Amino acid sequence: MAVHRIGIIGLGKIAQDQHLPVIRANPDFELLAVSSTRGLSHEDAKYTFQDYRELLKLPDLDAVSICTPPQVRHQIAREALLAGKSVLLEKPPAATLSELEDLRALAAKIGKVVFTTWHAQYNKAVEEAKKALAGWSIKRLQVTWKEDVRHWHPGQQWIWEAGGFGVFDPGINALSIVTRIMPEPVFIRSSSLEFPANRDAPIAANLTFSMSHGQGDLQAVFDWRQTGPQTWDIEVETEAGLTLKLTHGGSCLELNGRLMVQEEPAEYQGIYRRFDALLTIGHSEVDDAPFRLVADAFMIGKRVQVDAFED
Repeated sequence: MAVHRIGIIGLGKIAQDQHLPVIRANPDFELLAVSSTRGLSHEDAKYTFQDYRELLKLPDLDAVSICTPPQVRHQIAREALLAGKSVLLEKPPAATLSELEDLRALAAKIGKVVFTTWHAQYNKAVEEAKKALAGWSIKRLQVTWKEDVRHWHPGQQWIWEAGGFGVFDPGINALSIVTRIMPEPVFIRSSSLEFPANRDAPIAANLTFSMSHGQGDLQAVFDWRQTGPQTWDIEVETEAGLTLKLTHGGSCLELNGRLMVQEEPAEYQGIYRRFDALLTIGHSEVDDAPFRLVADAFMIGKRVQVDAFED
């Protein structure tokens, strides 16, 4: 099989922590080039650019992974597709649903691949949870996603700007698991969003979900102010009495109190295996379900002002 020659646009924390080492370890990919507005480089890359447009001019480049803040992803991804490069989009895939739909349509028109990545879905425990809940009616869902923004996004200002998603940057990971494992679609029934007085994106959110069938107790709480141990848990109870709990961001699964899956996360390894498969067959994969829930939460959300936040 041919090796995919790939470039990375945006060398922030997620690219350095996940994309670069995973690409290095995957024989199906060769890191050809990187682009960083800060002038960062990487020893594995043959070429380094500050302007991503120069990277896109490389004739032997097959694909790019776009790891920039979401506010600028649409324009970069569009130019990449028009330059004949397939595109992997970090989450969240764009700033708006309309932008993502435009990329989907453009990729289909020109015959290139666009791939939305929801890394939390690539845990074995998530797939096992999906199988366990298939066909059951849901009585209760409780999502608790609380972490320390100062630890995970030190000094990053784009997350607090309009279009930066705020607490939904991690919260969308939880929603990507929910949309993956629930046996039927869920909808946002109500949303309360807490905005610091000096920020344009929420620091916390409380969501209530609904489903087409049944009137279960379906809730989610996201909070970026938690210090100490971090909480990334999803609990589900079926009408038949099955209890399921995903912890540690979806890497551990308990069924009826019994530990069924406990593995170190290998999410990005799964992402790049899937990207290899999509590039090989020439098919796009655009999953907008988690993104739509975030959009709906903002659309019907009640804004609550809370104390100013300082890094």
